[in-house]
Amino acid sequence: MAAKFYRHICPRNCYSTCGLISMVEGGKIKELAGDPAHGYSRGHLCRFGYSYLDIFHHPARVLYPLRQEPRGSGNWRRIGWDEAMTLIAGKMLELKGRWGSFLPVFFYSNSGNIGLLHQAWNWLARSLGEVTVASGSLCWSAGLDAMVYGYGAHNHPDPAAMARAGYLLLWGANPAWTAVHQMEYIYEARERGARLVVIDPIFTATAARADFYVQIKPGSDGALALGLAHQLWQKGLVDNYYLENYVRGWPEWREYLAGLDPRELVAATGVPLELMARLAEEYAAGNPAAIWIGIGLQRHINGGQNIRAINALAAMTGNLGREGGGVYYASPVASELFTTSWPEWMRPAGSERQIPVYDLARGLEEADSPPVKMALLANANPLAQNATTQELQRALANLDLVVLSGQFLTETARAADVFLPVTTFLESWDVVPSYWHRWIGINEPAVSPGGECRSDIQVVSDLARVLNQISPGCCPFPSGWTEEEWLEQVFNPEVYRLLGINHYRDLLDGPRELKLPANPWAGGRFATPSGRYEIYSDRAAAAGLPSLPVYQPAAAGTEAYPYRLLTPHTSVGLNSQFYNLGDVPEPLALVNPRLAREQGLRSGSQARLYNEWGEIIIPVVISELVPPQTILCHQRPLPGGQVINDLTPPLATDMGTITSSGPGLAYYDTFVNIAPVA
Repeated sequence: MAAKFYRHICPRNCYSTCGLISMVEGGKIKELAGDPAHGYSRGHLCRFGYSYLDIFHHPARVLYPLRQEPRGSGNWRRIGWDEAMTLIAGKMLELKGRWGSFLPVFFYSNSGNIGLLHQAWNWLARSLGEVTVASGSLCWSAGLDAMVYGYGAHNHPDPAAMARAGYLLLWGANPAWTAVHQMEYIYEARERGARLVVIDPIFTATAARADFYVQIKPGSDGALALGLAHQLWQKGLVDNYYLENYVRGWPEWREYLAGLDPRELVAATGVPLELMARLAEEYAAGNPAAIWIGIGLQRHINGGQNIRAINALAAMTGNLGREGGGVYYASPVASELFTTSWPEWMRPAGSERQIPVYDLARGLEEADSPPVKMALLANANPLAQNATTQELQRALANLDLVVLSGQFLTETARAADVFLPVTTFLESWDVVPSYWHRWIGINEPAVSPGGECRSDIQVVSDLARVLNQISPGCCPFPSGWTEEEWLEQVFNPEVYRLLGINHYRDLLDGPRELKLPANPWAGGRFATPSGRYEIYSDRAAAAGLPSLPVYQPAAAGTEAYPYRLLTPHTSVGLNSQFYNLGDVPEPLALVNPRLAREQGLRSGSQARLYNEWGEIIIPVVISELVPPQTILCHQRPLPGGQVINDLTPPLATDMGTITSSGPGLAYYDTFVNIAPVA
């Protein structure tokens, strides 16, 4: 039997959103490879892409609906879909009958799969009107708002244009681990003579490849940006024509810079004044100079303000409109192109009760009139990824029914009553826009779903059907559409025009690029009220924020918990995904030699890491890679059911309401103490 080939797009929460091709023989997938027709990933995959067949065939993958009795026991039994749907729909309608609406039902679907059809649970929630949902984003919301205050929209240049930069400033980004395909464009720029500088609290894999590395105190990015801005202004390295014609707020900004004390910025950042001057001179001479702002540096209580200050550097030097220059930050622009024609019930309804994502535990516990009594969780692993995970587990334990959909029994499955098995991207249709590049490809099923797995859109359609069978007319969500009919709804004429196609099936011939400007700000026109880049933002002031990107001190520890805990991604996992493949390094706490001396820690020994929210036991490694007063624990599973986010407090970032309906979680303002285990 001849082999058949199918096109796919990786749906993980990752910059690259790579194209893949599967080879199928005899109804079985024999091989997965990169799709050379994908203009961004160009036929290359990362280690996750090459591991998908291991995920697909993993012995722990759940293929049938399960019921856990009692909750938390690990005593799972197989049930049928009819039983599962009747149980879920029955509880939803019971709660509606008791309280007069679906407000007691909490919907939480996150970024475990960023395909558009995996918005299904959110669409169901919106169609029901009065429900409870989470506001804000765990990922990027403060940074998105910061971009809106300056540019009027969260847009960025084509990342392929980074190859034409003359100077590359990677600020809190570690693409050697987290965006390997972008490294190709960075290497292209360096071959043309570009200089690569990395600013990061940690000496990362990307820093090791840079021409120059600057170690900064965590959370002080805004202070360093202000130090560079002060140097640009003092040394006359600004683009006066650009500032006068395309920027709003230069006189106010100049006045603010004049009042800064550089010594305070040096103390805040740990970066000497001479080095600030050097960086400013190099950046101004880059022509074009590009800044890549990593998502991690906005996960602070001052994160949005920090990004506003960094953006101001590009405005001051005229780099915003230069090809190959400007500022890069993740953006949902490609996804938003699809939403313009969606019916109202697929968009946020405004009638939902919102619980802040940075404090789900308290929100679930304190919700009343009516209380939350049921949770539907999808594309998420909150008992590993959210804050105060022990408190969140207690909050979920108080609910009448917890339903989780996914592929594996994760940490969150301990708190679930029902588990619904969903397909992989190899078994269902979808479209997965990138939050980084402009390439769009279709995801087609290569094989039939394993076991009794169903896609999220199929599960939600079935639930809507059963809701209406029990209580006719209670759920307006369409229950009879196929996955391809849903794709007909998702695409629109504008997307087809930008892709140069007539139908989404044209993408089966290969991914296409959205025909968007290489640099959205090249013409000097911005999406702000003034039409200029706004260093001074009335919109920020109206939101209770400073009108200028002024200095906002980083969070500080206390006498009881003096050390900052950083928990970035590893190269072997993504949030809580891919860690079940058996090649995960041992979890470690990296500490600076000075901290080790202070606390009597030895490399290889066990240490107790703790604060008021929880504690974990973890081996210590003494390393110069991390700054003093900082502890680094890369995200990976911990033994004995421990979770690193047991230690994460429910702290909000300073921004996020414009783009994500609420602030994000300030992960990197977690402070702990550490002590050797006797």
